[in-house]
Amino acid sequence: MCRWIAYSGTPVLLSQVLFQPKHSLIDQSLHSRMGVETTNGDGFGIGWYPQETAETADTADPAVLRDVGPAWNDRNLQEVAHHTRSGLFFGHIRASTGTAVQQSNCHPFRSGRWLWMHNGMISGFRRVRRDLALAVDPALYADMEGSTDSEVMFFLALTFGLADDPPGAVARMAGLVETTAESHGIPHPLQMTIAVADGERVWAFRYSSEGRSRSLYVSTRVDALRALHPDVSFLRELSDETRLVVSEPLGDLPGAWNEVPESSYGVVQPGGSVLQRFRPEYAAAAGAHE
Repeated sequence: MCRWIAYSGTPVLLSQVLFQPKHSLIDQSLHSRMGVETTNGDGFGIGWYPQETAETADTADPAVLRDVGPAWNDRNLQEVAHHTRSGLFFGHIRASTGTAVQQSNCHPFRSGRWLWMHNGMISGFRRVRRDLALAVDPALYADMEGSTDSEVMFFLALTFGLADDPPGAVARMAGLVETTAESHGIPHPLQMTIAVADGERVWAFRYSSEGRSRSLYVSTRVDALRALHPDVSFLRELSDETRLVVSEPLGDLPGAWNEVPESSYGVVQPGGSVLQRFRPEYAAAAGAHE
């Protein structure tokens, strides 16, 4: 499986989040505590919305850096992270579930202003891949570059209306995966924690067909953390609404991390975050597949 982090809030250097915390994403690439694998060395990726562009345009398309080597010793990643500032960015470290270790299979995936990353898998993906791929909008199909289930899930969500209704699109994608797998006799096919962003908001999903999803946490509001820890200096530099969504906590600060409930999704956005229950949409997905 994989580990990932999504940051939204006060613009910071990427290195402050990716490298500096005690149990940073880079540390997790070697010493994951909650993942299926301890080591996540089958590639990495970061995606960010450039700060200078975001300040002058309504919607800034994100930049992406991905490579097949391990994150812990990549000099290009260090160079970019120590010189790039953003208020919304993703980081992902990959542990392959069977598809090739190649750049086009590294997360996050990008389409226009959208970023997408995933931890989990579609069980029996080889058996259902063709059916799922054929459900992708033909106008989008040629943009798929890799061979992962994660990218197919992204393009299905785009097909099912991600631009207008992210929760609904992901629900329809999940419904199609489950109904397609059922037709092939595959039980409990879907395991996912997903982050998707449009440059202004971040949606995070935690769901699995068997109800035993991979770990996912969201940080406590910064104003509440300041009240708990008035002596922690870095909290004074962040806006009240700065939030992180992570596969596993970045440190041990008491009260800093909250587990995302099973079968739910959250939206991190200006004006406050929202947490809702998540359920696949089967009928809509079946109709889109016909």
